[in-house]
Amino acid sequence: MPLSCFSKIALAASMLSALGVGTSQAAELDPFGKINHFVVIYTENRSFDGLFADLAGADGFARAKDIAPQVDTDGTVLKVLPPVRVRDGLDKRFDKPLANAPFDLAPLAAATDKTPDMVHRFYQEQEQIDGGRMDRFAAVSDAGGLVMGYYGSGGQKLAGLAHDFVLLDHFHHAAFGGSFLNHFFLVCACAPKFENAPAKLMIALDAKSGFLARKDGSPASAMDGPPQWVADKQVTPDFYAVNTLQPSTPPFADDSRPEDRLPPQTLPTIGERLSQKAITWAWYAGGWDDVLAGKFKSYADPENFQPHHQPFNYFAAYAPGTKARAEHLKDGAELMAAIKEGALPAVAFYKPVGRDNEHPGYTNLTTGDEHVAGVIAAIMASPNWADTAVIVTADENGGSWDHVAPPKGDRWGPGLRVPTLVVSPLARRGFVDHSVYDTTSILRTLEVRFGLAPLGTRDAAVADLRNAFTAEAETN
Repeated sequence: MPLSCFSKIALAASMLSALGVGTSQAAELDPFGKINHFVVIYTENRSFDGLFADLAGADGFARAKDIAPQVDTDGTVLKVLPPVRVRDGLDKRFDKPLANAPFDLAPLAAATDKTPDMVHRFYQEQEQIDGGRMDRFAAVSDAGGLVMGYYGSGGQKLAGLAHDFVLLDHFHHAAFGGSFLNHFFLVCACAPKFENAPAKLMIALDAKSGFLARKDGSPASAMDGPPQWVADKQVTPDFYAVNTLQPSTPPFADDSRPEDRLPPQTLPTIGERLSQKAITWAWYAGGWDDVLAGKFKSYADPENFQPHHQPFNYFAAYAPGTKARAEHLKDGAELMAAIKEGALPAVAFYKPVGRDNEHPGYTNLTTGDEHVAGVIAAIMASPNWADTAVIVTADENGGSWDHVAPPKGDRWGPGLRVPTLVVSPLARRGFVDHSVYDTTSILRTLEVRFGLAPLGTRDAAVADLRNAFTAEAETN
């Protein structure tokens, strides 16, 4: 009979031993050898300081020696934060001037309430970062001073798990901007191309700054309104898709035009890498079966299924009718069944439906926090728990401020820190891991564990997550 992937790894370790390679050296080659199941849970749109800044031992803004105040469009320090804006005017819950500093959201908008969405797009985030000064979030946002709001960790179930297991307090989302691009980086460490995209999708940049070009008459001060852009669109001048586009195959937004949808992508993904080694894997999405069956529409309340959160659906290899799609793109209910039965694949990605993903605007923090904590509780009760590692991270910061400047990377990122934790019986306990990571560190971890070739330069160079685990996770 053919060897399973895990038997092959054990055989490789034995061969290394026979060649005189000791246990510590073998562990360096595969420090995750006892982990047979990875579950990656991908939440939405929260910065690290926005949720976890007050956790014990974490690098939160309260411990920072120097926090630059937010500046106006002209670079002068704002006396107070701009008003909190929503689409139809001002958010009346924030009816008093906000000091130019981080502020606690809870007295004004509870974690069970919805708060306005904030712009989180490719060029805006780079301008907000302002060369690492982290001082233009309020000036560039369409939500004004809301960018400086945060929730304390008390009462957050995921924060409790981070306290008990491993908190990663320097984990950055891989790409500047929003969910669309960061979901690509989670599965392929790549930016999608849209060659010869329609002119109506093309971004207009300022030749001097390299950021978005402002319209004549754009407000001179953030106190008077958000910036107005010449063309804040989806595709860069050299035809990379960086802001949200719909896939060419369903599910997609009903009102999207075929010519505006991203052509099927052909770059390799982590899915193909795993399949080539006969390693079991699946992408589980909340609401997947129901939206395909037409039981509800994309982007509609209360489920708020988001097609641009389904990265494999953008790739030709997983087109409707393919064997790969049937085998690997599954509904979230199938994940819960696999957990209960002890039948988890080696790698499981889980994307909660919009209602449960913590995204500001269309859902609240508490609903998603409780949902994800419930999934983890089920995994802990599963027959698979003993050799499982759960990684929970947000796709990006959602336009919210963080005090730590991202490390220098490439033109795509990385962006800000996002709340991230590792939950596993093989992980360290009560540990804050200060290592610098980004989303592609998840890919690198899988590549090391299963002997996979890197997908690109980013995942080839980034640190894997070995520092989050004890020696018990290493190969014997």
